Amino acid sequence: MSYISKDELQKKACAVLENLDCENLKAKDRMQIPLQEMPSQDPMVRRHNMQEVAIGYTPEQAKVEAERCLQCKNAPCMKGCPVGINIPKFIKEIAEGNFQQAVDTIKLASLLPAVCGRVCPQEKQCQLYCTLGKALKDVDKSVSIGRLERFIADWEAENSGAVHIDIKPATGKKVAVVGSGPAGITVAADVRREGHEVTLFEAFHKPGGVLMYGIPEFRLPKDIVQREITQLKDMGVKVETNFVVGRTLTLPQLLEEEGFNVAFIGSGAGLPTFMNIEGENLVGVFSANEYLTRSNLMRAFDRKNAATPIIQSNRIAILGGGNVAMDSARTAVRLGAEEVHLIYRRSEAEMPARIEEVEHAKEEGVIFHLLENVKRIFGDEDDCVTGVECLRYELGEPDDSGRRRPIAIENSEFIIELDAVIVAIGNKSNPLIPQTTSGLEINKWGNIIVDSETAETSIKNVYAGGDIVLGAATVILAMGEGRKAAEAINKRLTEL
Repeated sequence: MSYISKDELQKKACAVLENLDCENLKAKDRMQIPLQEMPSQDPMVRRHNMQEVAIGYTPEQAKVEAERCLQCKNAPCMKGCPVGINIPKFIKEIAEGNFQQAVDTIKLASLLPAVCGRVCPQEKQCQLYCTLGKALKDVDKSVSIGRLERFIADWEAENSGAVHIDIKPATGKKVAVVGSGPAGITVAADVRREGHEVTLFEAFHKPGGVLMYGIPEFRLPKDIVQREITQLKDMGVKVETNFVVGRTLTLPQLLEEEGFNVAFIGSGAGLPTFMNIEGENLVGVFSANEYLTRSNLMRAFDRKNAATPIIQSNRIAILGGGNVAMDSARTAVRLGAEEVHLIYRRSEAEMPARIEEVEHAKEEGVIFHLLENVKRIFGDEDDCVTGVECLRYELGEPDDSGRRRPIAIENSEFIIELDAVIVAIGNKSNPLIPQTTSGLEINKWGNIIVDSETAETSIKNVYAGGDIVLGAATVILAMGEGRKAAEAINKRLTEL
């Protein structure tokens, strides 16, 4: 992928606008409008900073991209949006230059457009159903719904000032929301709108959940997350940090002693998974959770000002092929590693990471080892990592996930010399609340079991959603679960 500067992309967009008869565009004309590429930092520059990689559309680019929308009457794109944003309407408003109306349309369904526009896998959700993409037989040529959502959210931040959200009169009902990630934020906002008193409990010293500790600054600037939390506080939501539900107080104590009528559990999937191979306990082996939390939440990348240490590696391996693996690899690049090796046992086609993140990692110099996997980790006499032994793989028939099963090739072992390893092969649900809440039912993976329609758990007036129910999922899916739970909670509170 060749690098094109923001100025060049802007000139192209202006040229397209000048030649568009926007009032008389037919579907076949819209299909000829070129997709607008996202301006970004030069790869050789961004390797050395933590600033956001994607710079965002200009107003001219946004209008051109919005004109590509066919404005389908049946709005198939909305089927792929877990929170039900009226996508055709907000895009039409952008095309007509009505940016505030576009903001208002999105805010009816989502308080996190700046977040979702940056990190959600639109190519597997709303854009997958886009009629234009289907007509062009390429989902990558669908209308860039996520980029437009990001554009309008950023426009709001720069131009709208304080955002007012109507709150109904106080009801006297109290709701405890455990976890301040995407699901918790969504529940807190939707419940607070109805006039109920909401307290958000966060275990860390900063609210935001996975948005703060899991996603790097270069993908999601933390001031954006803080902006959304501030908006919640302005709505009257109370935020309690350094409060570990299950330790500071248990969930039953919140309900029985602290006067909360209803509780929502959105404590996420914070328990890292390891491979259970020889050498995983050596010095220099980390879970991606720890590595990213140190860098993102504790800002360990700012070595001059941060008190939190982080590994300074010259040759580091990342094990995994999802977005967390890409985040870890690209963070390692920015922390000064001379070589960053990403090892994944399937082919690139099976990688769960977003295509955009994979391309960015390649541009930044990450070395991909596909159809390979680590068999064991070596260490020296001080128990520090010195390398890994890998096996080569080939793909067999699809497994339960629908991806082709990796099959080890006998006698294909080889060694890569390293001084650190980051394990990024997934996370399990946080076990603390189930362990301290009698009667709360979980499945064999540790996920809380809920009613599929209401998100209510096995305990009356206790609801759950997000990764604690789904397992590690996307931001927007967690938000969708939060909206469903909030609707049921609001209904229940009218009955109490």
